[in-house]
Amino acid sequence: MGALTKNTHRRKKRTFSEWIKSRDGQKVLVMVAFMVVPLILLAVFTYIPFGEMVNFSFYNMKYIGARKFVGLKNYAKVFSRDDCFGALKLSLYYMGGSVVQLSLALYLATLLSFKVKGGNIFKGFMFFPFLINGIAIGFIFKFFYTRGFVFDTVLQWCGFQLDNLPYWLKDRSINNISLVGTSVWRYFGQNMVLFIGAIMSVDNELYEAAMLDGANKFQQFKYIIMPSIKTIFVLNVILSISGSLSAFEPPYVITDGANGTGTYFVVMHEIAHTQQKVGLASAMAVVLLGIIFLVTIFQKLFFKYVFKDSTQ
Repeated sequence: MGALTKNTHRRKKRTFSEWIKSRDGQKVLVMVAFMVVPLILLAVFTYIPFGEMVNFSFYNMKYIGARKFVGLKNYAKVFSRDDCFGALKLSLYYMGGSVVQLSLALYLATLLSFKVKGGNIFKGFMFFPFLINGIAIGFIFKFFYTRGFVFDTVLQWCGFQLDNLPYWLKDRSINNISLVGTSVWRYFGQNMVLFIGAIMSVDNELYEAAMLDGANKFQQFKYIIMPSIKTIFVLNVILSISGSLSAFEPPYVITDGANGTGTYFVVMHEIAHTQQKVGLASAMAVVLLGIIFLVTIFQKLFFKYVFKDSTQ
């Protein structure tokens, strides 16, 4: 008993140098060594710039020159100027496109999760656009939608007259839909592959049990597939809506934001780099971040309610 007390007393009085040489200390040291560089990079390139952006949003300033503290005036301008907050209305086009995109991706993923001839080749073709650089895609579709070029030529082969076709990038009634089609084409494959991966992880015994109970394909999809892939489904919805709110490459590269195609990000880019209103652009970025955060929280609560009986 006395020896045990002495050993415990020695263990409590172990110095830092002794602890760092011990096995527990070496484990902690290795973890810190692997974490310190990523944490420094994260702080330098994420948290510090974010803090500076929030700080800039309270000033009337340019990149070079004096700054003037204006408080919340920049935030008031974000909600009052048509070219700022009003640009978020265009996000509704992209949200509508994301609904089509997710619906098609889920439908085809469900079909391709079964043994389909040529399925792997089709998956590769659908996923390939996601691997292409966004700027390159912008130039491709700028040529694709140009008057009298690829898209118009295909429609003429189908019997349409060129004079009856709209200007896909100039006509305000159709140009945003054309740009949304570009985004759907690019990100459709990513959503489909994520859905396929989730569906393939579902236990086959669940399908066999459902078939023995007389469940048809739709019932299997509703009661087996959807509850099993709810995590990936919610992730895809969050990514799609966040991407809709922050759409930038298609309108910037293809139309340069002209003819009513300037999304929130395009307007923010123009205010920051062309007009050099850094404070206002920073306030726009903070507002967008807040909107995305609130939308994400709402989605999580909504899907938590929708899938509340999925375990049953």
